[in-house]
Amino acid sequence: MSDAFSSETALVLFSGGQDSTTCLAWALNRFARVETLGFDYGQRHAVELACRDRLFDGIKELREDWAAKLGESHTLSIPTLAAVSETALTRDVAIAMGADGLPNTFVPGRNLVFLTFAAALAYRRGITHIVGGMCETDYSGYPDCRNDTIQAMQNALSLGMARKFELHTPLMWIDKAATWQLAHDLGGDGLVDLIRKQSHTCYLGERGAQHDWGYGCGECPACSLRAKGWREFVASR
Repeated sequence: MSDAFSSETALVLFSGGQDSTTCLAWALNRFARVETLGFDYGQRHAVELACRDRLFDGIKELREDWAAKLGESHTLSIPTLAAVSETALTRDVAIAMGADGLPNTFVPGRNLVFLTFAAALAYRRGITHIVGGMCETDYSGYPDCRNDTIQAMQNALSLGMARKFELHTPLMWIDKAATWQLAHDLGGDGLVDLIRKQSHTCYLGERGAQHDWGYGCGECPACSLRAKGWREFVASR
Protein backbone atom coordinates (compact mmCIF):
# COMPACT_ATOMS: atom_id res chain seq x y z
CA MET A 1 0.00 0.00 0.00
CA SER A 2 1.24 3.49 -0.83
CA ASP A 3 1.85 5.50 2.33
CA ALA A 4 0.71 8.60 0.44
CA PHE A 5 -2.87 7.31 0.14
CA SER A 6 -3.13 4.72 2.91
CA SER A 7 -5.47 6.81 5.08
CA GLU A 8 -7.64 8.28 2.30
CA THR A 9 -10.74 7.39 0.31
CA ALA A 10 -10.99 7.00 -3.46
CA LEU A 11 -13.94 6.98 -5.84
CA VAL A 12 -13.47 4.51 -8.73
CA LEU A 13 -15.36 4.82 -12.01
CA PHE A 14 -16.58 1.23 -12.13
CA SER A 15 -18.44 0.09 -15.22
CA GLY A 16 -18.10 -3.66 -14.73
CA GLY A 17 -15.47 -4.08 -17.45
CA GLN A 18 -11.93 -5.41 -17.49
CA ASP A 19 -10.25 -2.03 -17.14
CA SER A 20 -12.42 -0.68 -14.35
CA THR A 21 -12.16 -3.94 -12.38
CA THR A 22 -8.38 -3.76 -12.61
CA CYS A 23 -8.54 -0.13 -11.48
CA LEU A 24 -10.75 -1.13 -8.55
CA ALA A 25 -8.15 -3.66 -7.40
CA TRP A 26 -5.42 -1.04 -7.88
CA ALA A 27 -7.32 1.40 -5.65
CA LEU A 28 -8.06 -1.25 -3.02
CA ASN A 29 -4.31 -1.84 -2.75
CA ARG A 30 -3.64 1.85 -2.10
CA PHE A 31 -6.51 3.50 -0.28
CA ALA A 32 -8.10 2.95 3.12
CA ARG A 33 -11.62 3.01 1.67
CA VAL A 34 -12.93 2.74 -1.88
CA GLU A 35 -16.33 3.74 -3.21
CA THR A 36 -17.47 3.04 -6.77
CA LEU A 37 -19.57 4.84 -9.36
CA GLY A 38 -21.25 3.45 -12.46
CA PHE A 39 -23.28 5.22 -15.13
CA ASP A 40 -26.45 4.18 -16.91
CA TYR A 41 -26.44 6.38 -19.99
CA GLY A 42 -28.50 4.29 -22.39
CA GLN A 43 -25.56 2.19 -23.58
CA ARG A 44 -26.30 -0.88 -25.70
CA HIS A 45 -24.03 -2.92 -23.46
CA ALA A 46 -25.89 -2.03 -20.26
CA VAL A 47 -25.34 -5.66 -19.25
CA GLU A 48 -22.00 -4.38 -17.88
CA LEU A 49 -23.92 -2.76 -15.03
CA ALA A 50 -25.42 -6.12 -14.07
CA CYS A 51 -21.92 -7.62 -13.87
CA ARG A 52 -20.84 -5.32 -11.08
CA ASP A 53 -22.54 -7.17 -8.21
CA ARG A 54 -20.87 -10.44 -9.22
CA LEU A 55 -17.54 -8.66 -9.44
CA PHE A 56 -18.04 -7.11 -6.00
CA ASP A 57 -18.78 -10.54 -4.56
CA GLY A 58 -15.71 -11.99 -6.22
CA ILE A 59 -13.47 -9.15 -5.04
CA LYS A 60 -14.65 -9.66 -1.47
CA GLU A 61 -13.96 -13.38 -1.63
CA LEU A 62 -10.45 -12.87 -3.00
CA ARG A 63 -9.08 -10.85 -0.10
CA GLU A 64 -10.48 -9.99 3.31
CA ASP A 65 -8.68 -6.63 3.38
CA TRP A 66 -10.29 -5.68 0.07
CA ALA A 67 -13.72 -6.67 1.39
CA ALA A 68 -13.18 -4.47 4.44
CA LYS A 69 -12.25 -1.48 2.31
CA LEU A 70 -15.14 -1.60 -0.17
CA GLY A 71 -17.55 1.22 0.54
CA GLU A 72 -20.73 2.40 -1.11
CA SER A 73 -21.59 1.55 -4.71
CA HIS A 74 -23.26 4.42 -6.58
CA THR A 75 -25.08 4.44 -9.93
CA LEU A 76 -26.09 7.60 -11.74
CA SER A 77 -28.59 7.66 -14.61
CA ILE A 78 -27.73 10.18 -17.32
CA PRO A 79 -29.92 9.26 -20.33
CA THR A 80 -29.37 12.71 -21.81
CA LEU A 81 -25.95 11.52 -22.99
CA ALA A 82 -27.60 9.00 -25.30
CA ALA A 83 -30.26 11.49 -26.35
CA VAL A 84 -27.69 13.94 -27.70
CA SER A 85 -25.44 11.37 -29.37
CA GLU A 86 -25.74 9.29 -32.52
CA THR A 87 -23.25 6.50 -31.86
CA ALA A 88 -23.00 2.74 -32.11
CA LEU A 89 -22.88 2.55 -28.32
CA THR A 90 -26.23 4.28 -27.92
CA ARG A 91 -28.04 3.27 -31.14
CA ASP A 92 -28.70 -0.06 -32.84
CA VAL A 93 -26.37 0.59 -35.77
CA ALA A 94 -23.35 -1.24 -37.15
CA ILE A 95 -19.93 -0.35 -35.76
CA ALA A 96 -17.87 1.48 -38.37
CA MET A 97 -15.19 4.10 -38.81
CA GLY A 98 -16.40 7.67 -39.19
CA ALA A 99 -15.22 10.29 -41.66
CA ASP A 100 -13.28 11.95 -38.83
CA GLY A 101 -11.13 8.85 -38.36
CA LEU A 102 -12.84 7.84 -35.12
CA PRO A 103 -15.01 4.73 -34.72
CA ASN A 104 -18.70 5.50 -34.34
CA THR A 105 -18.50 3.95 -30.87
CA PHE A 106 -17.07 7.28 -29.69
CA VAL A 107 -19.65 9.02 -27.49
CA PRO A 108 -18.67 12.73 -27.60
CA GLY A 109 -18.07 14.14 -24.14
CA ARG A 110 -18.70 10.85 -22.32
CA ASN A 111 -15.61 10.86 -20.12
CA LEU A 112 -15.91 14.60 -19.57
CA VAL A 113 -19.46 14.11 -18.30
CA PHE A 114 -18.48 11.06 -16.24
CA LEU A 115 -15.63 12.89 -14.54
CA THR A 116 -17.77 15.95 -13.85
CA PHE A 117 -20.49 13.88 -12.18
CA ALA A 118 -17.86 11.84 -10.35
CA ALA A 119 -16.25 15.00 -8.99
CA ALA A 120 -19.61 16.39 -7.92
CA LEU A 121 -20.36 13.17 -6.02
CA ALA A 122 -16.85 13.08 -4.60
CA TYR A 123 -17.23 16.69 -3.44
CA ARG A 124 -20.40 15.83 -1.53
CA ARG A 125 -18.76 12.80 0.07
CA GLY A 126 -15.50 14.53 0.97
CA ILE A 127 -13.40 12.54 -1.50
CA THR A 128 -10.57 14.07 -3.53
CA HIS A 129 -9.16 10.99 -5.30
CA ILE A 130 -10.94 9.75 -8.44
CA VAL A 131 -9.74 6.66 -10.31
CA GLY A 132 -10.58 5.89 -13.94
CA GLY A 133 -9.54 3.32 -16.54
CA MET A 134 -8.74 5.79 -19.33
CA CYS A 135 -5.84 4.73 -21.52
CA GLU A 136 -4.20 6.13 -24.64
CA THR A 137 -1.79 3.24 -25.26
CA ASP A 138 -4.04 0.43 -26.51
CA TYR A 139 -7.41 1.98 -27.30
CA SER A 140 -9.81 3.08 -30.06
CA GLY A 141 -8.44 6.60 -30.40
CA TYR A 142 -11.05 8.37 -28.28
CA PRO A 143 -9.77 11.92 -27.58
CA ASP A 144 -11.34 11.99 -24.10
CA CYS A 145 -9.12 9.04 -23.07
CA ARG A 146 -5.89 10.97 -23.67
CA ASN A 147 -3.70 12.02 -20.77
CA ASP A 148 -3.83 15.67 -21.87
CA THR A 149 -7.63 15.57 -21.59
CA ILE A 150 -7.54 13.99 -18.14
CA GLN A 151 -5.00 16.52 -16.87
CA ALA A 152 -7.08 19.39 -18.25
CA MET A 153 -10.18 17.97 -16.54
CA GLN A 154 -8.31 17.64 -13.26
CA ASN A 155 -7.39 21.31 -13.42
CA ALA A 156 -10.89 22.40 -14.46
CA LEU A 157 -12.64 20.37 -11.76
CA SER A 158 -10.25 21.54 -9.06
CA LEU A 159 -10.69 25.16 -10.08
CA GLY A 160 -14.44 24.93 -10.61
CA MET A 161 -15.16 23.30 -7.26
CA ALA A 162 -12.38 24.96 -5.27
CA ARG A 163 -11.13 21.54 -4.15
CA LYS A 164 -7.90 19.87 -5.22
CA PHE A 165 -8.99 16.70 -6.98
CA GLU A 166 -6.48 14.11 -8.13
CA LEU A 167 -7.46 11.97 -11.12
CA HIS A 168 -5.63 8.64 -11.15
CA THR A 169 -5.37 6.68 -14.43
CA PRO A 170 -3.24 3.61 -13.67
CA LEU A 171 -3.78 2.14 -17.15
CA MET A 172 -2.90 5.29 -19.12
CA TRP A 173 0.48 4.13 -20.40
CA ILE A 174 0.05 0.34 -20.59
CA ASP A 175 -1.47 -1.90 -23.26
CA LYS A 176 -4.11 -4.59 -22.75
CA ALA A 177 -1.55 -7.35 -22.22
CA ALA A 178 0.02 -5.29 -19.45
CA THR A 179 -3.47 -4.66 -18.02
CA TRP A 180 -3.97 -8.42 -17.69
CA GLN A 181 -0.53 -8.62 -16.08
CA LEU A 182 -1.38 -5.80 -13.67
CA ALA A 183 -4.51 -7.68 -12.61
CA HIS A 184 -2.37 -10.74 -11.95
CA ASP A 185 0.17 -8.71 -9.99
CA LEU A 186 -2.62 -7.25 -7.85
CA GLY A 187 -4.78 -10.31 -7.25
CA GLY A 188 -3.11 -13.34 -8.77
CA ASP A 189 -4.89 -15.98 -10.83
CA GLY A 190 -8.03 -15.40 -8.78
CA LEU A 191 -8.48 -11.83 -9.98
CA VAL A 192 -7.59 -12.74 -13.56
CA ASP A 193 -10.20 -15.53 -13.55
CA LEU A 194 -12.78 -13.22 -12.00
CA ILE A 195 -12.21 -10.64 -14.74
CA ARG A 196 -12.36 -13.30 -17.44
CA LYS A 197 -15.61 -14.83 -16.21
CA GLN A 198 -17.58 -11.94 -14.70
CA SER A 199 -16.50 -8.64 -16.28
CA HIS A 200 -17.99 -7.31 -19.51
CA THR A 201 -16.29 -5.39 -22.32
CA CYS A 202 -18.18 -6.23 -25.53
CA TYR A 203 -19.83 -3.19 -27.11
CA LEU A 204 -22.75 -5.29 -28.34
CA GLY A 205 -23.57 -6.64 -24.90
CA GLU A 206 -23.01 -10.23 -26.01
CA ARG A 207 -22.90 -12.66 -23.05
CA GLY A 208 -23.74 -15.89 -24.86
CA ALA A 209 -20.35 -16.89 -26.19
CA GLN A 210 -17.54 -17.53 -23.72
CA HIS A 211 -13.98 -17.32 -24.99
CA ASP A 212 -10.73 -17.94 -23.14
CA TRP A 213 -10.52 -14.17 -22.53
CA GLY A 214 -14.16 -13.81 -21.43
CA TYR A 215 -17.60 -13.19 -22.91
CA GLY A 216 -18.26 -11.15 -26.02
CA CYS A 217 -19.04 -11.09 -29.72
CA GLY A 218 -15.33 -11.48 -30.49
CA GLU A 219 -15.46 -8.97 -33.33
CA CYS A 220 -16.15 -5.47 -32.00
CA PRO A 221 -13.16 -3.20 -31.21
CA ALA A 222 -13.50 -3.79 -27.45
CA CYS A 223 -13.47 -7.57 -27.86
CA SER A 224 -10.59 -7.44 -30.33
CA LEU A 225 -8.41 -5.40 -27.97
CA ARG A 226 -9.25 -7.60 -24.99
CA ALA A 227 -8.62 -10.84 -26.91
CA LYS A 228 -5.33 -9.61 -28.38
CA GLY A 229 -4.13 -8.52 -24.95
CA TRP A 230 -5.10 -11.89 -23.47
CA ARG A 231 -3.13 -13.80 -26.13
CA GLU A 232 -0.06 -11.65 -25.55
CA PHE A 233 -0.40 -12.00 -21.78
CA VAL A 234 -0.65 -15.80 -21.97
CA ALA A 235 2.27 -15.98 -24.40
CA SER A 236 4.47 -13.97 -22.03
CA ARG A 237 3.96 -16.27 -19.04
